Amino acid sequence: MSFTVAIIGRPNVGKSTLFNRLVGRREAIVHDFPGVTRDRKEGRAQLAGLEFRVIDTAGLEEADPESLAGRMSAMTLGALDQADVCLLLIDARVGLTPADEHFANVLRKQSTPVLVVANKCEGKAGEPGLLEAYSLGLGEPIGVSAEHGTGMGDLFEALQPFARTAAHDEAAAAEMDEDVFDAVDLSDDETLAADEDPDAPAVTTEEDTEKPLRLAIVGRPNTGKSTLVNALIGEERLLTGPEAGVTRDSIAVDWTFRDRKLRLIDTAGMRRKARISDSLERLSVSETLNNIRMAEVVILMLDANMVMDKQDLTIARMVVEEGRALVIGINKWDAAEDKGATMQRMRDRLQTSLPQVRGIPFITLSALKGNGLDRLMQAVLDIHKVWNTRISTAALNRWLEYTLSQHPPPLGKTKRRIKLRYMTQAKARPPTFAVSCSLPEDLPESYVRYLVNGLRDDFGMDGVPIRMHFRKPKNPYAR
Repeated sequence: MSFTVAIIGRPNVGKSTLFNRLVGRREAIVHDFPGVTRDRKEGRAQLAGLEFRVIDTAGLEEADPESLAGRMSAMTLGALDQADVCLLLIDARVGLTPADEHFANVLRKQSTPVLVVANKCEGKAGEPGLLEAYSLGLGEPIGVSAEHGTGMGDLFEALQPFARTAAHDEAAAAEMDEDVFDAVDLSDDETLAADEDPDAPAVTTEEDTEKPLRLAIVGRPNTGKSTLVNALIGEERLLTGPEAGVTRDSIAVDWTFRDRKLRLIDTAGMRRKARISDSLERLSVSETLNNIRMAEVVILMLDANMVMDKQDLTIARMVVEEGRALVIGINKWDAAEDKGATMQRMRDRLQTSLPQVRGIPFITLSALKGNGLDRLMQAVLDIHKVWNTRISTAALNRWLEYTLSQHPPPLGKTKRRIKLRYMTQAKARPPTFAVSCSLPEDLPESYVRYLVNGLRDDFGMDGVPIRMHFRKPKNPYAR
């Protein structure tokens, strides 16, 4: 990204709508209710070929610094330190308000350049507010409509000087690095070409270490999801507090753990469906569900004093049904009342309520004190490798032959023996297998579990969902 743009303003002026317009998709939740955005959300923006990083922030409000609104405002002003230019957004239809003037004075004292953007300028209703914006003394205001996309050309012209400055700085930095690269001799003799090994291992992994591992953190409200992200990255990046449901929008943070790139995704807390009454919470939960579908590994955060209640099991089943790798983090372990009973309850609930995924790892931790974080992240990396497991067809069919000899399938409904002839792995992420079966409709579920558990035991695939599809071979003489 060449430069960074922060969108700042009072609540309900259209900051998230402008953010979505610049990134080209609906990433931030937009609602008529003021103060929807609480954490700062970052994205890759593109405007007429101009690429930059954009930050959507919470609305600025005058409030007690210890209150939620005060902490939101402090988080917003903290985004200015990362920005090359700030867009002060006002509502042109409402006109200039005392709050706009107050925060313009606050931004005037900052070192970050400020551009005044008057939103909702479609039609003539926004013209008076656009003219009033001149009185702020921050230069010529830019009239746009984030919802309809008008005025983006004027915004492009205003951002051009910052793009040129960033490009000049990048060129100067690249010129300084040329001497370092000239000292490296990359000859063809040093290029290694590896022939295919005929004795390749039966079990391999398709893990792509170049792409960041997408790690979603989910759970009920107030289980410490945002606190965990802050503890992992070592800074107060996300808004936290004793209030339940502080996080409303899903926030992605790029991070590196032991040379492995990760994208941490903090999500809104998920309550029972019957308790969700307003449309804003429904949007937050919908965004959380979408992030579960897009994730590779999911950390389910639990409260040590309320382990695995009905809602926790519902979320865990949802993750497994989506085929994601699951790691359970038992947070607030330092404040657990009865640790022995908690661990026993955890094992019992996993064994009885999630038997289809045996061996799910669960880690005790304290996100607030930073205890158990390394063990948690190591469990994430380990389960991700298992989730990417690829087993060769030859090894699978040798295993199938041995497994059938130990326990052959039962007779079908027509008293005919069910035959399993061939097996291959269709894909990884999660491991998915296709089996040629003479009577797939008669194969009992208990025998399918026997095969799945055998795969877990013999190929070390505990903790990840395994899918098996049984297909009847085509008869070439059927017609």
